[in-house]
Amino acid sequence: MAELLNRFGKVLNETLEQADPRVSEYPFMDRPGLNLIGTLTYLFVVTYAGPRYMKNREPFNLRKFVAVYNLVMVIFSTYIFYEFLASGWFNDYSFTCQECDYSNSAKALRMVRVCYLFWISKYIEFLDTIFFIAHKKFQHVSFLHVFHHSLMAFTWWWGVKFSPGGLGTFHALINAFVHMVMYSYYGIAAMGPKYQKYIWWKKYLTVFQMTQFVVVFGHMVNVTAFYDCKYPQAFKYIIASYGTMFFILFSNFWIQAYTKRSRRRAADTKEKASSSSYTNGNHMQNGVSNGVHKRAVANGTSKQD
Repeated sequence: MAELLNRFGKVLNETLEQADPRVSEYPFMDRPGLNLIGTLTYLFVVTYAGPRYMKNREPFNLRKFVAVYNLVMVIFSTYIFYEFLASGWFNDYSFTCQECDYSNSAKALRMVRVCYLFWISKYIEFLDTIFFIAHKKFQHVSFLHVFHHSLMAFTWWWGVKFSPGGLGTFHALINAFVHMVMYSYYGIAAMGPKYQKYIWWKKYLTVFQMTQFVVVFGHMVNVTAFYDCKYPQAFKYIIASYGTMFFILFSNFWIQAYTKRSRRRAADTKEKASSSSYTNGNHMQNGVSNGVHKRAVANGTSKQD
């Protein structure tokens, strides 16, 4: 066991020696240990400690705080989206093969900074799950939700550490834009029942999220299959996997939340209509029988058994 740990430590140190030196001064970027602990702590809290703590407690009323949080996240996501554009994607970045610029130019360092902020945003977004638990909306803490949050936070540390820039930031650009829209929706929803009429587009938000994964997957497959782009091969596969896994998971969510729910509602409506028709028919039949009986009694023709 000790031998195995020593080998693992040696491989890890050799790997970290190849990391981008420009990020070494950023907080939490020296070693991967804190990132691992942070992700595992999130998983422990949202899958065990949080639900256990709230089990016999009343939901917290965090509506105002959550509304402010969502507004802040809209602003933060907008800033990140703008910085990704200004650092390359709006100017001279290529959608086919864009290698990471490891220089110390102002634009390259700006890209490093926004990549770091994007990773930090993934940890801030852990609060999404905490709010669900605090409100006792445990049904929202799905495998899709937890897997998405934990995977993005954990893997993006490695992306910032080794390749903070280049083609790997395209999906971050798209994700920041999607989150601008998503947190706008959450912000309106958190304002209370009287604002529910403004969020009729919930299912279209899911379509929007699914579209981003198709775009991300298509972009990465195109780069990998048709261009000899000098970018860490492992990150290419990870990003393509993002698109594939999340598209499948979101598609399943769509089927469960909308397709099957619509079928159940249609079936329930049909059953209620059939039951109502049967009941009304019985009432009419009973009404006719009672009317005949009453007339027979009045005429003295009713028979006693």
